[in-house]
Amino acid sequence: GCQQSQPKVAEQHTSWKGYGGGYDQSKYVVQNQITKENIQNLQVAWTFRTGDIPQGSAADQNTPLQIGDTLYTCSPSNIVHALNAETGELRWKFDPQAHSPFWQRCRGVGYYKKPTANDQLPLPCDHSIILTTVDARLLKIDAKTGKSCQKFGEAGSVSLRQGLGDVRTELYFVTSAPTVTKGLIIIGGFVADSQAVEEPSGVVRAFNADTGDIVWAWDIGNPYGPNPPPKDQLFTPGTPNVWTTPAVDEDLGLVYLPTGNASPDFWGAHRSKQSEKYSSSIVALDIKTGQERWTFQTVHHDLWDYDIPAQPALYDIPDGKGGRTPALIQLTKRGEIFVLDRRTGIPLLDVIEKPVPQKGAAEGEWTSPTQPYSVDIPSIRSENLTESDMWGMTPFDQLWCRVEFKKMRYDGDFTPPGTTKSLMYPGVYGGMNWGSASIDEVNDYLIINDIRVAHQVILVPREEANKPGASEKHGGQPSDIGHGGLSPQTGTPYAVYWRNFMSPLGIPCQAPPYGTLSAIDLKSRQIAWQVPLGTIKDTGPLGIKTHIDIPVGMPTTGGSVTTASGLIFFAGTQDYSLRAFNSLNGEEVWKSRLPVGADATPMIYISPESGRQFILISVGGSRSSPDRGDYIIAYALPSNEDTN
Repeated sequence: GCQQSQPKVAEQHTSWKGYGGGYDQSKYVVQNQITKENIQNLQVAWTFRTGDIPQGSAADQNTPLQIGDTLYTCSPSNIVHALNAETGELRWKFDPQAHSPFWQRCRGVGYYKKPTANDQLPLPCDHSIILTTVDARLLKIDAKTGKSCQKFGEAGSVSLRQGLGDVRTELYFVTSAPTVTKGLIIIGGFVADSQAVEEPSGVVRAFNADTGDIVWAWDIGNPYGPNPPPKDQLFTPGTPNVWTTPAVDEDLGLVYLPTGNASPDFWGAHRSKQSEKYSSSIVALDIKTGQERWTFQTVHHDLWDYDIPAQPALYDIPDGKGGRTPALIQLTKRGEIFVLDRRTGIPLLDVIEKPVPQKGAAEGEWTSPTQPYSVDIPSIRSENLTESDMWGMTPFDQLWCRVEFKKMRYDGDFTPPGTTKSLMYPGVYGGMNWGSASIDEVNDYLIINDIRVAHQVILVPREEANKPGASEKHGGQPSDIGHGGLSPQTGTPYAVYWRNFMSPLGIPCQAPPYGTLSAIDLKSRQIAWQVPLGTIKDTGPLGIKTHIDIPVGMPTTGGSVTTASGLIFFAGTQDYSLRAFNSLNGEEVWKSRLPVGADATPMIYISPESGRQFILISVGGSRSSPDRGDYIIAYALPSNEDTN
C-alpha cells in the first residue's frame, strides 16, 4: 500500500495507559522484539502473588496498566498493587476494604496526570490512579505512594450511590475500568440483571478528576440535560446502563458508550420511549458536556439480554480507494459486527433490517418485527441450530439433547421468550463478550474470540414463581443474581428461568466448537482464518478433568492482544495456557502452561529500565473451573538476548 493508506496509530502505545492499551481500545502494540522466530525462547521473567484469591463468583479479570517503570494492578477485591515493571517487586499496596455480595471483579484502574504537573518536582497526586469499587465508590490514589488523595471528593472518595435513591447494595456497583480523559473520570456501572422494574439508574456520570465534583450526567429520563444535576436530583431508575468500558476519540472530542438493555432483561412491555431508543446501542457523547452527538441501535426491544458487552474498537479502516475512514467497530453478543463512521454513527458497512420470529411471546408483550443485521462483514457464530447439530459424548446424552431440542420453541435468531420453553442462540453470554477485539494494524485484521453456547429460557407466571421450590421445579438451583437460575423480574407479570443448554453430563448440546479465534480481513471483509480455541484438558463431564489435549474449541472469556511482529496472545481458554498465534494464519506458535486458568486479557509493555518487552497476564482461575489462584505472571526473552 502507498504511504498515505497506512493506519493512523493513535498512540504508539509505549505505555499501557488505559484498559485496552490506549483510548482506541485496539489492544495493538507496536513493540516487536518478540517474533515468530524467537518466541520459543520466551520464559517466565517474574511472578507476583496478590494474596487475593477469588472466592465463589469472584473472578480475576484484571488487565494492569503500565505507566513508566511501574505497573498498576487491581485484584478481585479492588486491592491495588504497584509493581516494579522490570522485576515485579511490590512498590506499594492500597486496600479499599471493598465488599460486594457477589460478582467481585476489577477489570482495570484508570490513570490521571494533572495537566499542570511538573515531572521534575511532582506534587502529591499530580499523577494518580483512579479506582472504582464493587461497593460503588470512586477513589483517587497517589500513583507514587499509594496514599489516598485527600482533596478528591470526601478524603479521597466519592460515593457512586449519590442520586440513585435507596438501592439494595447488590443491585449496583462497578466492575469495569474507569475512563479518564480530558480531566474527567467517566463512569457507568453494573446493574444486576432481571431483578426488578425499578432497578438503579443506568446513568453515566463524568466527575472532575481533580476535585471529584460531578460535571455532567447522561440520564435518559431527565429533562435537565447532562449538566450537573441538582444536588437532590434522583436519576431515572430502570434505564439502560453501561457496564463495560467506553472508548474515546480525543481528537473528535467524543466518548462512545456501549449500552445495556433496560431492566429487567426478558420482559419489556413496560419500558419507556427513551429506554427503547437507547437500549443495546452505541451512544456518542461530547466528552466535555455530555451532550449526545449520535446513537445507533444493535437490537430493537431487546428481550434476550443482548446488551453490548464489549468496548468498541476505534480504527481507521481501508476504504478500498487507497484512503482510510475513521471507524468504530462494535462486537455484540449476537455475533454481529457493526462498523460505523465514528464521526456520525452512520454504518460504513451496510446494515439491513430483516424480519425475525414473532410467535410465542408471552401475553402482554410485544416484539420488534425486524432486527438490524450487518451484512457486509461476516457474523462470528454458527448458523441456526438444527436437530442434526445435537451432539453428545455418548449416545445417551446425544439422544437426550435431541429430545430436549424437539421439545423447545426455536425459530432461529430472536425466538421470543415465552411461557413455554424456548431456545436462545447465541446465548446470554454471546457471541462476543467483554473481551472485545484486538486489531492487527499491519495486516488490517480484526481479531475476535467468541462463545457458542445456547440457552433455554422460560417465563414463569408471577404466582407460580412466588411458590417455594420454583427454581428447582424448572431443573436448577438459584445462582448468582441475574446469572442463571430463577430471576424475579419484580414488577412484571413473569419471573424468568434460564440455563445453559447442556446434556446431563454437563456438555453443551450442540456440536463443537464452543469457541473460536477468528481474523476478519478489513480490506476484503472476509474471514481470513478461524481456529477452535482451547482444549478439554482441564475440564470434562461432571466436573472431572479429561486431561485430553484435543483442540475442541471451548467458550472463552477475556480478549487478545496483537503485536506489530504478527503475534496474537490469548489466555482466556478453559485450559490453563497462555498461547501465541501467528496473526497471518491462526497457527499456534507457542504455549505456556499456567498454574490455573486465566479469565483476563493480557497486556504488553517495554520496561524502561532494560528496554525488554514483557507479556503480562493475571492468572486467577477460569470461570469454568474450581481451581483458583492469585498470580500475576510476566514473560520475557532471556535478558542476554539482543533487545534492540
